Amino acid sequence: MKKLLLVLLCAVFAGSVTARADEKATACSVRGENLVDGVEKSDPALWKKLQAEAEATPNHQGRLWKIEKDGIAPSYLFGTIHLSDPRVLDLPKPVEDAYRSTGTVVIETTDVLDQKNFLRLKLERPELLLFTDGSTLKSHLPADRRDDIEKKLAERGIILDAVAKMKPWVLTTLLSLPECERERKSEGEKSLDEFLAVNAKAEGREIAGLETAAEQFEATEKLPLDFHIRNLIATVDYGDKSEDAMETTTALYLKGELGMIMPALRQIVPDALSDQDYDLFQKYLITDRNHTMADRAVPLLEKGNVFIAIGALHLPGQEGVVELLRAKGYRLTAL
Repeated sequence: MKKLLLVLLCAVFAGSVTARADEKATACSVRGENLVDGVEKSDPALWKKLQAEAEATPNHQGRLWKIEKDGIAPSYLFGTIHLSDPRVLDLPKPVEDAYRSTGTVVIETTDVLDQKNFLRLKLERPELLLFTDGSTLKSHLPADRRDDIEKKLAERGIILDAVAKMKPWVLTTLLSLPECERERKSEGEKSLDEFLAVNAKAEGREIAGLETAAEQFEATEKLPLDFHIRNLIATVDYGDKSEDAMETTTALYLKGELGMIMPALRQIVPDALSDQDYDLFQKYLITDRNHTMADRAVPLLEKGNVFIAIGALHLPGQEGVVELLRAKGYRLTAL
C-alpha cells in the first residue's frame, strides 16, 4: 500500500479561480474516507504519535507564506495539490488576495499548460516514458505475478500487451488517480496549478516555471526500475484503496496540516513494506527538487511581486523550500 501512496503523493503534489470552481463543480460524488477522522478518539496513542512526528517537521503547518527581503516588494509561496477537486480550487481569501496582488505567477513547470510539450517530449526523449531497449513491461514483472497482474489490469479495461512499451510509473500514475479526478480530467478540468497559471496569463500577467517536464521525468527515472515495478504491482493489488488515501491527503491539505500527510498515510494505512522506498521517494522526488526550485526561484524573487505555487510537500522540512529560502536571506512568514 505504501507504493500506491507514493504514486498518489507524486501525482497530486504540476473570472476568478474561486468562481470557476463554484460554477463547474463535477457531478461525480465518489469520495473515499478520510482515514484521520476519528483517530484521536479511537486510538489516542496513535494520534499523539502522528502529532509528534508532524510537529517535529519544520514548517509543518500552512499553505501560504509571505516572502520578504529589505528593498524588494513582497512575494508569496503557496503549496498546491495537483488536483481539480472543487474544494481545492475554492481558494481561501488570503490566498486569493496574495495571488491577485502579484504580477508574476510561477508554477513547477509551464510545460503542463500545453499538451504539445508532452508530445514533443515523447518524440525527443522516448526513453523517459517508454522502454526503448527491446524489453517490455510484461518481461519486467515477476514471473509468478504476470498472469494475475494481466488479469487485474484487464478487469480495469487495460490490455497489458497494449501498454507493453510503457514505463511502469506512467501506468501506475494513470491507475492511481481516483474516479472523480479521472472524470474531471476527461472533461478538461484543470488542476489547481494549471488554473492559477492559465487565469494569470489570461489577465496579462507573466508566467514562469521552475522546472521542465523532462527534468521531472528524469527525477522519476532516477528511482530504480524494481521500485517502479513494485509500485505498479501494489497499485494493481490495492487500487481500491486509492480513494481513501486521496481523501485523507486532500483533507489534511485543506487544513494546512502539511507535515501530517506523510505520517498519517504511513501509520494509518497498514503495510509490511520497508521504509526504504520512502527514503528514495523523499530524496529524488522531493528534496533534490526542493534545492533546484529554491535556487531557481531566487532571480524571480529578487524582482519582487511574485506568487510561487508548487506542490505542498515541497514546503515543510529542514530541506523544504521554506527553510531553503530562509537560508538564502529571505524572511518567510506563514499567513
